[in-house]
Amino acid sequence: MMLALRAFFYFLLKLPIKLLVRAKVVPDSALDTDNTDPKKPIFYVISHQSASDLLTLQQACKMLNLPDPLGTIKLNGKTFLRTLCLEKPTPLLPWRKASPTKAKSHGIALLSKHQSDLELDAQLIPVNLNWGRTPTKEKNNANVGTLLADQESPTWLRKFFIVLFLGRHTLARFSQAISIREMADHHGNQNNWGAVAHKFLRVARFHFHRQNIAAAGPRLMHREQMFTALLANPSIKRLISDEAKAKKLPEEKVRKQALKMMDEIAGDYRNSMIRFGDRVLTWLWNRLYNGIEVNNAETLRKVAQDGHEIIYVPCHRSHMDYLLLTYVIYHEGLVPPRIAAGINLNFWPAGPIFRKAGAFFIRRSFRGNRLYSTIFREYLGLLFERGYSVKYYTEGGRSRTGRLLAPKTGMLAMTIQSLLRGVDRPLTLIPVYIGYEHVMEVKTYHKELSGSKKEGESIFGVLKAIKNLRNYGKGYVNFGQPININQFLNQQVPDWKQDIDPIDPQKPSWLTPSVNVLAEQVMTSINQSAALNGVALVALILHASEHKALAKSELEAQLDFFLTVQRQAPYSSSTTVPECSGKELLNDVIALNKVTVNHDNLGDFISLTPSSALEMRYYRNNILHTYLVPALVCCLLDRQAKSAHQDIIAQVQQLTALLSNEFFLWQGNDDVAEQVERVLAVLEQQEMAKQTKAQFWSLTDDTALHAQVRLMAECADESLQRLTIASSLLHRLAPITKGALEEQVVAIAQRLSVLNNINAPEFVDKKAQAALINTMKDLGYIKANDQGLLIDTPELVQLKTLVSSLVDIEVLQSIAR
Repeated sequence: MMLALRAFFYFLLKLPIKLLVRAKVVPDSALDTDNTDPKKPIFYVISHQSASDLLTLQQACKMLNLPDPLGTIKLNGKTFLRTLCLEKPTPLLPWRKASPTKAKSHGIALLSKHQSDLELDAQLIPVNLNWGRTPTKEKNNANVGTLLADQESPTWLRKFFIVLFLGRHTLARFSQAISIREMADHHGNQNNWGAVAHKFLRVARFHFHRQNIAAAGPRLMHREQMFTALLANPSIKRLISDEAKAKKLPEEKVRKQALKMMDEIAGDYRNSMIRFGDRVLTWLWNRLYNGIEVNNAETLRKVAQDGHEIIYVPCHRSHMDYLLLTYVIYHEGLVPPRIAAGINLNFWPAGPIFRKAGAFFIRRSFRGNRLYSTIFREYLGLLFERGYSVKYYTEGGRSRTGRLLAPKTGMLAMTIQSLLRGVDRPLTLIPVYIGYEHVMEVKTYHKELSGSKKEGESIFGVLKAIKNLRNYGKGYVNFGQPININQFLNQQVPDWKQDIDPIDPQKPSWLTPSVNVLAEQVMTSINQSAALNGVALVALILHASEHKALAKSELEAQLDFFLTVQRQAPYSSSTTVPECSGKELLNDVIALNKVTVNHDNLGDFISLTPSSALEMRYYRNNILHTYLVPALVCCLLDRQAKSAHQDIIAQVQQLTALLSNEFFLWQGNDDVAEQVERVLAVLEQQEMAKQTKAQFWSLTDDTALHAQVRLMAECADESLQRLTIASSLLHRLAPITKGALEEQVVAIAQRLSVLNNINAPEFVDKKAQAALINTMKDLGYIKANDQGLLIDTPELVQLKTLVSSLVDIEVLQSIAR
């Protein structure tokens, strides 16, 4: 009878809940939603015994094809409710106390059933329902929404208003299922089932509490409260006093200058803006993209739930990054971060909108302005201290070439300095690879690289971008492996905690070298998590082909080959590879109008026009590093009649070490050796290469397959040309100053770019050539004599011989002239 009344009650509430509640469902990646094994029945555990919670859970389970949480299940003749509830609602009358739920007795009964039936293995799925994802505020800044949300177990009346006002912004987090069989076998016996059940329920409460903080964020601090806290900061107070004395100004005037700077910097996070932005961006992505692929988000959620202070450090391709990454983080069930944005984006009306969405603004340069730099550093430290997640771009600006830029280390240095102020939570960096099949600003980038003046940001540029909305293919967000800064410092500087000072900002001697190592680690981790896509792969292949054109059938075959290499000999386990065929990828790229389809009597062929070749080079550069080792292997096999197995490994190790800094490669020698072995195995499996009993490798006689190997080899050609230029010129011109060598290298690179039609700013970039020369010096290929002039070494002569054998004769002739 009770079950029938309960079912009728839920039936009456189902329609209003359906109208008022929209739940964003985030399942754990390890959750098996197709489990139909009768010996593994599914149960749920939630925080509150509330009709609205149970009906919302029912909606979410239906979306995931999971059993109805309002139903019952029979185990060995006994009927069980599928859902355990930890708490009952707080009574409306304040003097009454909530009675305990039946969760504990329910848990004891389930454990007992597992003792009597050894084949039974029930799965218990914790589900956290977060209504509105509204962070609590300081009491004097609370509004209706936060007052509604600021109670763990609300009364039924308060819950009515929560559903009414916040129901359409509900998050349902499904955690990994827990095996009750494992609990029964390893965590107790029939004499203490009560203690086991009690401990599980206590752990579940803490688990849900952590998830709520990860989803809604810590208690919000209003801007004025932040300004008050900053003005009371000892470093800022002392600097205001010093500035006033040094400039002979009234202290109040300097204080007003400081407040003006704080107002310029500080964000004004509003949860209402996040909800509004969610609706707008959902519409926008549906118009712009065919989908957004997200990978490794589960690792991110675990770090957040473990109580770490998260700092997102993505690569920077486009202004769209600001919106896309924030949107993805929100939809993965986490609170959006506070975003460091360039002051150029603080224009009306975008500036106020970005500020309310969590952005805080940073000047491009504040060297020499002690007051500004101190205020900014202390503001960043305050964000960490309060537990807010933060996002900043280590490249400092958007990449105009598609390659990662050399990192700017200022923000990382200030992050470590925050630890030296005594921030007690672990700080963890989350590298993020962001990729697109279309970047809106690419044409603008080419104009800038050609010498055009950079256009300022304005509302007109935004309106122009909105006007041109069209199909941009897919977007990709890959979260890299977390880097715990505390653990990093423990390894780099074991006694770093001795420099902690809660009052004065510290800059110990180890700070700069440690920051440089950390920055390098961030960049390599970003590239390690690359997302391959059809546009980038087609761009890579066509740029490697002669005249940037291939027959359609050849291009499809080449795409299949490139995909096979990454599937069987991957650059990294974190790199994502499309699951479809080369033909399907090419059709998608054609639909995006990225290539030209030409027709003749022999069939279709695909080509790049001069303008599209420039654009596609950007996408090629996004993933070039992932094919560097396979390309070098193919190049060695193509250029040498036969190669000893160990020689191939040693030569690829030598070349990747020289190119590692330029491409931010993550591999050490052992990792390179492992990938080389796998690439050779792929080539042998594809009947492109063969190995003799004496372990010498050579290409097979199949002309078509040989052409595929040669095309992959061409992907490394420009890098090998630059190595040849640098090693040949130094060998011929030594002794020579570093500056003169750089000028000569750039001059030859410019000549080759004209002769070989290489329209690539990075090929002739003076900074890139200087960085390569520095790497050669660091690795011992170049030395300085007593006069400080650069001289060659026997190692350089060996390198010159190797790379000269891997480039075309025309390149050597151009260098020799």
